[in-house]
Amino acid sequence: MTKKILLILTLNSTLFFGCVNSTEISVNELNKKYNIYIQLLSNNEINQKLSQNLIPIAIKDNIDVLGFPNTAGSIALKNNFPNKNAFLIQKLIDNGYFIQGKTNLSEWANFRSTKSTSGWSSMVGQTINPYGNNRNPCGSSSGSGVAVAVGAVEVAIGTETNGSISCPASVNGIVGIKPTVGLVSRSGIIPISNTQDTAGPMALSVRKAAEVLEVISGTDPNDPATLKIPSDFDFSFTKDLNQNSLNGKRLGLLKAGSDDDAGKKLINRMKSVLKKAGATVVEFDDVRNYPSNEEFLVLMYEFKIGLEDYLLTSNSNLKTFRELIDFNNKNKEEVLKYFDQSIFLKSDSILSKKKDYLEALKVVMSSREQIDAILKNNKLDALVGLSRNPAWEINHEGGDSEAMSNQRSWSNGSFAAMAGYPNIIIPLGMVDGLPAGMSFIGSAWDDKKLIEYAYAFEQVNGFVPRPSY
Repeated sequence: MTKKILLILTLNSTLFFGCVNSTEISVNELNKKYNIYIQLLSNNEINQKLSQNLIPIAIKDNIDVLGFPNTAGSIALKNNFPNKNAFLIQKLIDNGYFIQGKTNLSEWANFRSTKSTSGWSSMVGQTINPYGNNRNPCGSSSGSGVAVAVGAVEVAIGTETNGSISCPASVNGIVGIKPTVGLVSRSGIIPISNTQDTAGPMALSVRKAAEVLEVISGTDPNDPATLKIPSDFDFSFTKDLNQNSLNGKRLGLLKAGSDDDAGKKLINRMKSVLKKAGATVVEFDDVRNYPSNEEFLVLMYEFKIGLEDYLLTSNSNLKTFRELIDFNNKNKEEVLKYFDQSIFLKSDSILSKKKDYLEALKVVMSSREQIDAILKNNKLDALVGLSRNPAWEINHEGGDSEAMSNQRSWSNGSFAAMAGYPNIIIPLGMVDGLPAGMSFIGSAWDDKKLIEYAYAFEQVNGFVPRPSY
């Protein structure tokens, strides 16, 4: 695929996305076309910030930003204006960034219903994947992924509990970094799970994502997980980026997707590029069984506690799960028009199952030991595999599960998400005109070396997808 040069410029008080051999399109026009933002600065406001040499960045709308409501995509929180910036937002502002807008997301970070459609919220509706017709952007960081893919910004912030950075990065053809849980503060973020939640950058390149991770990483007294960052941790993610970082490395191959013809071709491409970069690909027997029931119980239990803690100190007039459930029922024509609130109902009654939660948490935590054992026993520097299958069609009647039931499907990031371990996602190739990404996965605090591996692969692979208009 021919590489296209991206240009961001001002012209007649309008910020434009430019692409060689394409028509320049303003950010507002991109927003109308792909439904990216819940709230967006005006062209004049953006140009004023740019004239001050500030850097635009888009923020997922579950993170507190002064001057913007923090909604989690729900009209229930449309008046939830925070009193201060989230810790990571203040770090961005202190380092020369400005918030271009708050991006759309799968409502409540895709944790309201088991029958949800990714990229849809009651605030603004459906965000559109820029590749193909009627394609899902995946979620929950849907708007952040699409904003970067179409060039509205070079970098955005997403959040992930399980798949919410990795999937939209993969299906929209961009880079995503899901850091080790605790590397980036979660204070000021509407939560799902204290065990698994993290924020991370989504960008056009590994270097740009690494630059932003350098800014937002670090300890925050209001998030105890950040106090576990090793005292000798090296935050200089961009310092050692070079094309030779994979030379001599041993990488374990995760085989999800290998039973699909297109997936097998992508894996062969990945292996070829890794070999060209000097790495050895090691195949091993992965005997892990994914504990989906236990993870779901942990997420529901922690969701109830974490969300009500957030609401208690927020400026929302709704403070409990029951009040949210009642609000959704009263406004069901807008909120429940496509899917229900089954997860909300289960979460609201989950605290009586504390013993079950603690047992499930042990199972979830064992995923860390499993990843570490695979790395140690096979003498591996990291794991590699296909991040996610190509985008499926948007299906509001049946939701994501029905939409994906009749198409190729694979995923390799769930164990890393459950363990709280890092996952770096970069574009790999195309399947039927749709991008698909690959992942570099490691143990806790392996973020820096995984970024270096991903950068080297990016340079050798030379694949930079960009949607056409």
